[in-house]
Amino acid sequence: MNEPTLAHESTDERVDDPNDADTNDTVPANGSQGGPTDAPAAPEAVDMDALLETIEYIRPALQADGGDLVLLGVDGGTVNLQMVGACGGCPMSMMTLKAGIERIMFDRVAGVTEVNAI
Repeated sequence: MNEPTLAHESTDERVDDPNDADTNDTVPANGSQGGPTDAPAAPEAVDMDALLETIEYIRPALQADGGDLVLLGVDGGTVNLQMVGACGGCPMSMMTLKAGIERIMFDRVAGVTEVNAI
């Protein structure tokens, strides 16, 4: 009985596997691995207009529960916020920060790499 062949399997051609032991892993004499990852990429600047718009987008949801947030500043790609009002003492504020505010900022604001509550 013939076994079915999966769509990605090919009986006629070989696909190079990067984990295959037969590959030639030579390193240039200077020790460099080569490629575009040699030089560290310059961090992208945070788009401040988009950041302020995003804070205004988030703010009504926090205010509905008696809280708010204050932008303390931006350091590189790190946005520093202060959770105030009901959010300041809420045991769920870190979940709100990471699963809510940070996720939204990653999606909407170029250059944001982390959001901290201080």
